[in-house]
Amino acid sequence: PFPVTIRTLDLGGDKIRLHSNGQGESNPALGLRAIRLSLREVDMFKDQLKGILRASAHGKVRIMFPMISGLAEVRQAKRILEKAKEELRGRGERFDEFVPVGVMIEIPSAVAIAEFLAREVDFFSIGTNDLIQYCLAIDRVNEQVVYLYEPLHPAVLRMIKATVEGGHSAGIPVAMCGEMAGEVQYLPVLLGLGLDELSMNAMAIPKAKKIIRALRMRECKELVGRLLQFGTPEEIQMCLQEALARWFPNGVDAL
Repeated sequence: PFPVTIRTLDLGGDKIRLHSNGQGESNPALGLRAIRLSLREVDMFKDQLKGILRASAHGKVRIMFPMISGLAEVRQAKRILEKAKEELRGRGERFDEFVPVGVMIEIPSAVAIAEFLAREVDFFSIGTNDLIQYCLAIDRVNEQVVYLYEPLHPAVLRMIKATVEGGHSAGIPVAMCGEMAGEVQYLPVLLGLGLDELSMNAMAIPKAKKIIRALRMRECKELVGRLLQFGTPEEIQMCLQEALARWFPNGVDAL
């Protein structure tokens, strides 16, 4: 009964190291990757979209475009999707004409225009790994600055809140993927921020279900209201831990 969400090519700078001229990128995290690569290699992109469309004839499928930074990319990707549909129709191949299309919100510019993006698509998925990296301007695999990678940074929480509000303003659901979605201590925060879906490692799902069932939405929203009044990750973490201690006296690991 649940759909399968297929993200289009999302190879990053750690996997694509060379330009066509053989030169490496000086800053691959900000270079030719994800939707940028797909929109440049249109034939490859269209082939992948055709494969996803063919799969949609056999079950519920959703298409998700990664690393969107603006409306132009969404509209161009959707035009290529329509061309892929036309070619399949021309060959008499079956597919879901109304396959839902969504985007990943993982760049600050996408957060800033979330309400506009939401009018163009059927769902959002917040990619926290990259969003935190770009929001805080750090390389999360660089040991020299990894200490700055803080999911509870007030700027990160405000970006998540703005994205949820932007999506809900257009009536579309907002999901979250990435390491943050699978951390059980963050669940009250994510619920309070209004996330509709969480994508996590399968091993984390049973405990997450137990914790979510033990929480009250009203209390989670009140908690987030308090957290957003703080200006440092340390203050936010302290307030969150106090709430968790009240709600789960034996600790969340005891569930």
